[in-house]
Amino acid sequence: MVLISKYMFPKGFVGLSLWPLIILREKHLVYDDELLNHERIHLRQQLELLVIPFYVLYLFEWLYGLIKYRNSYTAYKNISFEREAYANEGDLSYLDNRPLWKFLSYR
Repeated sequence: MVLISKYMFPKGFVGLSLWPLIILREKHLVYDDELLNHERIHLRQQLELLVIPFYVLYLFEWLYGLIKYRNSYTAYKNISFEREAYANEGDLSYLDNRPLWKFLSYR
């Protein structure tokens, strides 16, 4: 299910996946297939980690990256979940063939 809310996003971000929802900043983004695919990849990651552990690992990786890179955006871009999603958002059939735990190969 896709919801629209312009109030949930830091500057520069337009989409967010919170199991089982995809939340977008603006309505026209529902037509952005790559963005939706990116967020669906996150939903799959959340599902295979039973949701809560996904958020714990995501936060841990971001905090580790923040210490390592001393830059929040660089830390975000180096989270394994984000690396997988960005690398495959353009492949709209990616989720059809994605192996379980694939994000581990992006660590």
